[in-house]
Amino acid sequence: MDIKIISDILNKMVSESEENRIPAEKALRPELAGMKIFSGCLVGCADAADKLFAEMKADEKAYGDMLRLPESWLEGAKSVIAFFLPYDDEIKVRDRPCSPYPSDEWLHARIEGQSFMLSACGKIVCELEKEGYKAIVPSMSSEFATSRDENRAAAGGPLYASNWSERHAAYVAGLGTFGLSKNLITEIGTCGRFGTIITDAPIEVTPRKYSSPYEYCTFCGACAVHCPSKAIGEKEKNTALCGEFINKTKSLFAPRYGCGKCQIGMPCEKGIPKK
Repeated sequence: MDIKIISDILNKMVSESEENRIPAEKALRPELAGMKIFSGCLVGCADAADKLFAEMKADEKAYGDMLRLPESWLEGAKSVIAFFLPYDDEIKVRDRPCSPYPSDEWLHARIEGQSFMLSACGKIVCELEKEGYKAIVPSMSSEFATSRDENRAAAGGPLYASNWSERHAAYVAGLGTFGLSKNLITEIGTCGRFGTIITDAPIEVTPRKYSSPYEYCTFCGACAVHCPSKAIGEKEKNTALCGEFINKTKSLFAPRYGCGKCQIGMPCEKGIPKK
């Protein structure tokens, strides 16, 4: 299997699967039934032994002490597939930063969109297994874990951490670099969902077109201005404030939640911003 085949699988699902549309029985408003969630895809692949994975694990201040290497998820791991599914323009338009809270469209994109992304991961795993390879989706594994640790934060580490990060794996796989908001800026923007699969299949590595984690960000500060929780500063993001706001949306819109104001209407919304 190669990147083109994976891309073809994802594009077919995005264009044809009913899972990529808001189901009528779950629509928050009748007119949202059938609305498309994602449009297109971007795929990359990293060597499971890429030294960046080990460097991230060693940097506890930035990534926390929980991060696991690909090999610890799957013995004999050779490749880490990463893909980005950008939200459809209709989803983006409806969540412009005119309100501090997420639109109904964005709430669907966050929850039903995540379900579709996991289905896409499962489809790729099935195709790899048909070819005799092993594969695992860390975020779907019973071993996937997240934690909130105030002592870790007080020591200079992140308040929230998990043992696998879709965005960081996508960075290693050549999909993009981070922004001030900690979103990953890809060549088709920041608005969407990331998925990753670890496999023992040997897949050609995607060259990284960048050499530093924040290369694509201009640090224009637009995301800081529009952040409803004021969690984004000049040099870093306060994950505690961000988390508090997300929790507030959980109480307001349960069982859905979300935000996205640091992605919508930004210079990096649909691509790499001009310097």
